[in-house]
Amino acid sequence: MTTSINKPPIWFWVLSAIALVWNALGVHGYISQAYELSAYTDAYTKDQLEVMSTLPAWYTALFAIAVFSGAIGSILLLLRKKTAKLLLILSFIAATIQMVYFLFIADLKGVDFNANEIMAYMIIVFALFLVWFSSHSAKKGWIH
Repeated sequence: MTTSINKPPIWFWVLSAIALVWNALGVHGYISQAYELSAYTDAYTKDQLEVMSTLPAWYTALFAIAVFSGAIGSILLLLRKKTAKLLLILSFIAATIQMVYFLFIADLKGVDFNANEIMAYMIIVFALFLVWFSSHSAKKGWIH
């Protein structure tokens, strides 16, 4: 009986580590927002904080789902577990719904969120990339 173990290239480890750092920053952002830490409140104007406080509860729930499933998915990538793909898909779906709402549906009451709008697009693109990366890694046998 033979076993075939596909050893991932170094860039797999580098990208997986970057994914974990990215999602850990998202977890920090969520915790800062949920507990209104100075890392959150100092980053916004009074008007921006007021608008953010009016976002629906499901929006905040999607934020938590996106960042925690992304962080756990990234850890599972580093552990070479195929379930990483499912969690990264969940993260992508939650983040995309959240960002689409923020960009196109939420009533921002004319408050300027330009930097946040750029970040919203980056979040969607990076989450989609992680879905592709986990799918590619599974096909290559790097995660199992």
